[in-house]
Amino acid sequence: MERKVKTQVNGFRTMDGAGVKLVRVLGHATTDEFDPILMLDSFDSVNPDDYTAGFPMHPHRGIETVSYVFKGRMMHKDNLGFQDTIGDGEVQWMTAGSGILHEERLPASERMLGVQLWLNLPAKYKMVKPEYNAIKNEQIKEIPFDGGMVRLLAGEYKDHKGYQGKYLPLNYYDIELEPNASITIDTKSDDSIMLFTLLSDAEVSGEHIREKTAVKLTEGDSVTIKALDKKAKFLFMGSKRLDESISWGGPIVMNTEEELRHAFFELKTGTFIK
Repeated sequence: MERKVKTQVNGFRTMDGAGVKLVRVLGHATTDEFDPILMLDSFDSVNPDDYTAGFPMHPHRGIETVSYVFKGRMMHKDNLGFQDTIGDGEVQWMTAGSGILHEERLPASERMLGVQLWLNLPAKYKMVKPEYNAIKNEQIKEIPFDGGMVRLLAGEYKDHKGYQGKYLPLNYYDIELEPNASITIDTKSDDSIMLFTLLSDAEVSGEHIREKTAVKLTEGDSVTIKALDKKAKFLFMGSKRLDESISWGGPIVMNTEEELRHAFFELKTGTFIK
């Protein structure tokens, strides 16, 4: 059965960090529909003043952040001692787990284009040991097909395997389509599948989707995406619903209000980092 478009979300313009202009596509209002993806922020600017203020040191607990920089650079530094920079086409995967402090700087570039996802951690893994991983270009398989290419950012695609998340599966693809080309992606019928049109409009299961739109799909075992009269680029994200309660306060996502209050108490008393 072919998956259809269930929900479309365009988000809203906002500022975060020290004054980074972005579009918050997914957030508090979409957690159930897009479970287990909590948040999706979209960055697209040719004006460095929109983003070079960056995100000063701040805490996280209970989530994983997955940042994909298609164009530009992102510099990471955390309390674990990790410092790293990703650039054009690379990914940062940070497991906040029991608690991490990190900062992200976005140096000036010709264009800053990418997205950051917040992937919810299952309740049993909320307090795992934090860690940082970078997925560099040499680790990302590029799989050509007639009319385009799949870049396997994480997970699996057909017989190909990429970086694997430890706590929740995530199949994450960057797919480029030539004008009027199409691709049909096979999916497990019970997977939670979403798309994001990063560049240009596209057609999803026969429905016109505008650029920079998050699309939640119905259940099914395949989805067909078609470019229109321009080259199109979209992101595919497939995972498993958690169907767990969410208590979300700023940079921390737990399962109960008591857990959330305790996390902020630990931040206040200096016992947040384990």
